[in-house]
Amino acid sequence: MTLELLAFIALFFHFLGFFSAIKAIMESRTPQGSVAWALGLVAIPYLALPAYWIFGRNKFHGFVKLLRANHARSSDAVQKYTQVLRGRNLLMFPDQRTALSIEKIAKLPFTSGNNVDLLIDGRQTFDSIFAGIARAEKYILVQFYIVKADGLGNELKDRLISKAREGVEVCFLYDEIGSLGLVDEYLAELNAAGVKIYAFNTTKGRANRFQLNFRNHRKIVVVDGVEAWVGGHNVGDEYLGQSAGLRHWRDTHIRIAGPAAQSVQVSFYEDWYWASNELLELEWNPVAAEGGRNVGALALPSGPEDTFEACTLFFMECIQSARERLWIVSPYFVPDEQFITALHLAVLRGVDVRILIPRKTDNLLVTYTHWAYVEQLLQIGAKVYWYDKGFLHQKVVLIDEGYATVGTANFDNRSFRLNFEITMVIANEDFNSEVASMLENDFSNSVQVTDKDIIKKSFLFNLFVRVAQLTAPIQ
Repeated sequence: MTLELLAFIALFFHFLGFFSAIKAIMESRTPQGSVAWALGLVAIPYLALPAYWIFGRNKFHGFVKLLRANHARSSDAVQKYTQVLRGRNLLMFPDQRTALSIEKIAKLPFTSGNNVDLLIDGRQTFDSIFAGIARAEKYILVQFYIVKADGLGNELKDRLISKAREGVEVCFLYDEIGSLGLVDEYLAELNAAGVKIYAFNTTKGRANRFQLNFRNHRKIVVVDGVEAWVGGHNVGDEYLGQSAGLRHWRDTHIRIAGPAAQSVQVSFYEDWYWASNELLELEWNPVAAEGGRNVGALALPSGPEDTFEACTLFFMECIQSARERLWIVSPYFVPDEQFITALHLAVLRGVDVRILIPRKTDNLLVTYTHWAYVEQLLQIGAKVYWYDKGFLHQKVVLIDEGYATVGTANFDNRSFRLNFEITMVIANEDFNSEVASMLENDFSNSVQVTDKDIIKKSFLFNLFVRVAQLTAPIQ
């Protein structure tokens, strides 16, 4: 390679670096991010340019533009759905400001007339999902971040194929990055049986072609628009506790029957349209669930297509509204400074703030990064617990006596800003008590962290913790 060619390549990289730095300054979320990207892109464009174009953006271009004309939350079908809710007295009108602000963040209403079942761990969850699939008469909507062609994955596949052959419409959506190892034969069998199947395709569109930073992390099953499942489980044998490396897999899902099930399918409707360019004909005729529990529930989809950071706003509202109890459970607890500040204020208000996280995760960087935040949490007076009975993967928040959340969002930058997530907000004291009992059992399988645990760590360990923390924005 001649010197002239090398000089041209170097000049070209610096030219692209300069204009990418301008883009980073204009679009980065924080001044610190703008400075970091701009300096890297100008000084070392050979390294920074690929990193920026793969990991540098926090907005998902194209999704909103494509949906604008047929956006589920503003479509005629869903407008009619909201009108029917009102006409049938299925809208919940809580008098608390918290509920009203959550509705504005979600762009979906709190509904009454729901039954909600708390599903603890994989066997309960998939027994419930498979029973729901067996009940399907019109359609089944299935969406998971990770799908594996193992024992559980094949059982799901066989059940969906059986229903498709009965004439039930089956729509299957998966994330192409999360399900990278999903074999072609698995997809071919579903397709041959008449199952409609698509990857969500986060690299779709010229502006997203090189972006590997976004994930569709939602886990949704909807049957006939009358019942839905949302929570932490993906499809793989490890979610049944059959992973030798992580031993017991602790996770939580919920089943919702009633009007809120159609709020869940709003999220699927939008994602399916992005992936397939097809507008599904779904059921938008909400009715109260049988059984009489009359639970209030709201679905909050969030993602990098949001004009405002809906996931961030929601969890900040949860923290700020707590007056007595705030229990947060997450496998990946990597918050930014605004959350630490909000938690500090909650402690000062006298709120019982507890954070439950796994001692070991399936991500080594996150395992070490946790220690940096544990130290800060102890300093502000929060209680931190290491879960020791295997791997804790549930995403649950308990706020006072009134609200509990179960969903797919972790307490980290990826879920707040980069992933497509869905969180169910349940407003019911009985359900809240069920969740509290479940978490009390989890605390009994945990160890409370003390200052002594921090002090006894070596200098090298603490150095590695700080280095790992630097990668928090993209973990």
